[in-house]
Amino acid sequence: MTNCGSEVPAFCHPRMVVKQIHSKEKSEGDGAIMRRSIIGGPELKNLDPFLLLDYGSVSPPAGFPDHPHRGFETVTYMLQAFKHFHAFLGSQCYIKTDVIFLHREHSPTRTLQAIKWMTVGRGIVHSEMPATRGTNEVLQLWVNLSAANKMIEPSYQELQEKDVVKVEKDGLRVSVIAGDCLGIKSPIYTRTPTMYLDVIMQPGAVFHQPIPEGWNAFAYILEGTPTFGTVITPAISAHHTVQLGPGDGISMWNKSDSVSRFVLIGGQPLNEPVVQHGPFVMNTWEEIKQAIYDFQHAQNGFEKAASWRSDPVTYA
Repeated sequence: MTNCGSEVPAFCHPRMVVKQIHSKEKSEGDGAIMRRSIIGGPELKNLDPFLLLDYGSVSPPAGFPDHPHRGFETVTYMLQAFKHFHAFLGSQCYIKTDVIFLHREHSPTRTLQAIKWMTVGRGIVHSEMPATRGTNEVLQLWVNLSAANKMIEPSYQELQEKDVVKVEKDGLRVSVIAGDCLGIKSPIYTRTPTMYLDVIMQPGAVFHQPIPEGWNAFAYILEGTPTFGTVITPAISAHHTVQLGPGDGISMWNKSDSVSRFVLIGGQPLNEPVVQHGPFVMNTWEEIKQAIYDFQHAQNGFEKAASWRSDPVTYA
C-alpha cells in the first residue's frame, strides 16, 4: 500500500462516501455559535470511537465557562486568534494562531498552530474562554475512552507550532495531529488508536491516505469543494461532514480553482456501550449517576470542584 500523497494508490478496498451531512449553526456553552457534525441530529449520533465534532466561532464574552467532564478525551485547536484554558489540575495555557498565506497570492488559509489533547479520565473541571477580542475559530473533537481507561487520572498533551509535524508535497500541506502520513508521525499518544489530519489542497492536487480496515472514518470540510472516493464523485462544500465507508484507504481530489481544506479523522472502534449525559460519557446509566453524584459531592476525582474557580480572563 502507498503512503499518503499524489502517487497512484494501491488500495485493495477503496473507501467511498456513504453519507454527507450539513452542519447548521446553533448556540452552545455561553453564547458560542457552533456547527455540530457528530451528535448533531439523528443523521449521525456518533461514529465509534468519536462522540462529537464541533466547529464554530466564539467572540467575547461568549465561551465555555467552568464545567466538568468524565470518561473521554477532548482535542481542541484554534483556527484563528487566542483561546484561554484553565483547569483545576493547575494547567493554564494560551493557544495562539495566525493567518498564513499558502502559495497563492491573495488566498489566505488559516493553519493549525497549536493543539491541546486533554484526557479527561475520572474527572476534571475546566474553562475554555476566548482570550482576545474579535472572532475566535475553533474545532473540538471528543474521542471516547474504553471502559478500562475511563477512570484514569486526567492528563494533558500540548503541541505548540514548532511541535506540530507537517508535510508539503505536490500541492498538499498536511498537519499530522494524530497518527502518521507520508512517513511522518505525530508525537501525540492516543489511548484510543486515532488518525487526525489537517489537509490543505491546492487546485489540482490529489491526496491518497491509507486508513486501517475496520476503523471508522469521516471528514469535515472547512473550506473549498474537495471530492472524495472517486474523481467523478460530486464535490462537497464547506461545513459538510462526509462519512466514509469500509476499506483500507481514501482518495481525494481538488478539482476547483480555489484552495480546499478539511480534517480527515479515523479511529479504531471500541465496540462498547455508550451512555452520555451532557459532559459525562460512560458505559452504563449507573456510572452516569455515579459521575453526577461524585461531581455534586466533590469526590472520586472531583475533590476540588466545590472550591475551584477558573481565573478571570483579561481580553487582549
